[in-house]
Amino acid sequence: MAERLRLDKWLWHARFFKTRSLAARVIGEGRVRLNGERVEKPAQVVGEGDMLTFPQGRQVRVVEVAALGTRRGPAEEARNLYVDQTPPPVPRAGPRPTGRDRRKLDETRRQDGDEGPA
Repeated sequence: MAERLRLDKWLWHARFFKTRSLAARVIGEGRVRLNGERVEKPAQVVGEGDMLTFPQGRQVRVVEVAALGTRRGPAEEARNLYVDQTPPPVPRAGPRPTGRDRRKLDETRRQDGDEGPA
Protein backbone atom coordinates (compact mmCIF):
# COMPACT_ATOMS: atom_id res chain seq x y z
CA MET A 1 0.00 0.00 0.00
CA ALA A 2 1.24 3.48 -0.86
CA GLU A 3 2.14 5.96 1.88
CA ARG A 4 0.36 8.83 0.10
CA LEU A 5 -2.78 8.97 -2.03
CA ARG A 6 -4.47 11.57 -4.21
CA LEU A 7 -7.02 13.62 -2.29
CA ASP A 8 -9.87 13.05 -4.75
CA LYS A 9 -9.22 9.33 -4.73
CA TRP A 10 -9.12 9.15 -0.93
CA LEU A 11 -12.41 11.09 -0.57
CA TRP A 12 -13.99 8.69 -3.04
CA HIS A 13 -12.52 5.60 -1.29
CA ALA A 14 -13.87 6.87 2.06
CA ARG A 15 -17.32 7.28 0.45
CA PHE A 16 -17.71 10.99 1.14
CA PHE A 17 -18.54 11.52 -2.55
CA LYS A 18 -20.44 9.25 -4.91
CA THR A 19 -18.01 9.72 -7.79
CA ARG A 20 -14.37 10.64 -8.02
CA SER A 21 -15.17 13.41 -10.50
CA LEU A 22 -17.58 14.97 -7.99
CA ALA A 23 -14.82 14.90 -5.35
CA ALA A 24 -12.43 16.49 -7.86
CA ARG A 25 -14.96 19.22 -8.66
CA VAL A 26 -15.42 20.15 -4.98
CA ILE A 27 -11.65 20.25 -4.53
CA GLY A 28 -11.20 22.29 -7.72
CA GLU A 29 -13.69 24.85 -6.44
CA GLY A 30 -11.44 25.35 -3.42
CA ARG A 31 -13.98 24.07 -0.90
CA VAL A 32 -11.62 21.55 0.74
CA ARG A 33 -8.97 22.35 3.35
CA LEU A 34 -6.01 20.10 4.10
CA ASN A 35 -4.47 20.80 7.50
CA GLY A 36 -6.09 24.25 7.46
CA GLU A 37 -4.77 25.17 4.01
CA ARG A 38 -7.12 25.62 1.06
CA VAL A 39 -6.58 23.00 -1.66
CA GLU A 40 -7.55 23.50 -5.30
CA LYS A 41 -5.83 20.55 -6.98
CA PRO A 42 -7.41 17.09 -6.90
CA ALA A 43 -3.94 15.55 -7.28
CA GLN A 44 -2.86 16.91 -3.88
CA VAL A 45 -1.56 13.96 -1.86
CA VAL A 46 -2.77 13.03 1.63
CA GLY A 47 -1.38 10.68 4.22
CA GLU A 48 -2.24 9.28 7.61
CA GLY A 49 -2.73 11.97 10.25
CA ASP A 50 -3.82 14.72 7.82
CA MET A 51 -6.93 16.73 8.75
CA LEU A 52 -9.53 17.47 6.07
CA THR A 53 -12.37 20.00 6.23
CA PHE A 54 -15.02 20.04 3.51
CA PRO A 55 -18.74 20.62 3.00
CA GLN A 56 -21.04 17.64 2.70
CA GLY A 57 -24.71 18.42 2.33
CA ARG A 58 -25.71 21.03 4.90
CA GLN A 59 -22.85 20.36 7.29
CA VAL A 60 -19.10 20.89 7.26
CA ARG A 61 -17.18 17.67 7.89
CA VAL A 62 -13.88 17.57 9.76
CA VAL A 63 -12.08 14.25 9.44
CA GLU A 64 -8.64 12.88 10.22
CA VAL A 65 -7.13 10.47 7.72
CA ALA A 66 -6.57 7.24 9.68
CA ALA A 67 -5.62 4.97 6.79
CA LEU A 68 -5.23 4.93 3.04
CA GLY A 69 -7.53 2.58 1.20
CA THR A 70 -6.59 0.33 -1.68
CA ARG A 71 -10.11 0.27 -3.13
CA ARG A 72 -13.58 1.73 -2.76
CA GLY A 73 -15.03 -1.03 -0.66
CA PRO A 74 -18.16 -1.35 1.44
CA ALA A 75 -19.20 1.33 3.94
CA GLU A 76 -17.84 -0.70 6.87
CA GLU A 77 -14.39 -0.70 5.27
CA ALA A 78 -14.65 3.00 4.37
CA ARG A 79 -15.39 3.99 7.99
CA ASN A 80 -12.02 2.55 9.01
CA LEU A 81 -10.23 5.07 6.76
CA TYR A 82 -11.03 8.14 8.90
CA VAL A 83 -11.76 9.47 12.36
CA ASP A 84 -14.71 11.86 12.33
CA GLN A 85 -13.85 15.08 14.23
CA THR A 86 -16.99 16.95 13.10
CA PRO A 87 -18.42 18.97 16.00
CA PRO A 88 -21.99 18.10 16.98
CA PRO A 89 -24.71 20.36 15.57
CA VAL A 90 -25.86 23.26 17.72
CA PRO A 91 -29.23 22.39 19.25
CA ARG A 92 -32.20 24.68 18.71
CA ALA A 93 -33.04 27.13 21.50
CA GLY A 94 -36.56 25.79 21.65
CA PRO A 95 -39.39 24.56 19.51
CA ARG A 96 -40.15 26.35 16.28
CA PRO A 97 -42.41 29.36 16.96
CA THR A 98 -45.97 29.22 15.71
CA GLY A 99 -47.46 31.93 13.53
CA ARG A 100 -49.10 33.48 16.57
CA ASP A 101 -45.77 33.52 18.46
CA ARG A 102 -44.04 35.06 15.45
CA ARG A 103 -46.59 37.89 15.24
CA LYS A 104 -46.10 38.62 18.96
CA LEU A 105 -42.32 38.75 18.47
CA ASP A 106 -42.68 41.08 15.50
CA GLU A 107 -45.03 43.37 17.44
CA THR A 108 -42.61 43.49 20.38
CA ARG A 109 -39.73 44.39 18.08
CA ARG A 110 -41.73 47.18 16.45
CA GLN A 111 -42.58 48.63 19.86
CA ASP A 112 -38.92 48.55 20.88
CA GLY A 113 -38.02 50.62 17.83
CA ASP A 114 -36.41 47.80 15.85
CA GLU A 115 -37.42 47.69 12.25
CA GLY A 116 -38.30 44.05 11.62
CA PRO A 117 -40.36 42.56 8.84
CA ALA A 118 -43.29 44.72 7.83
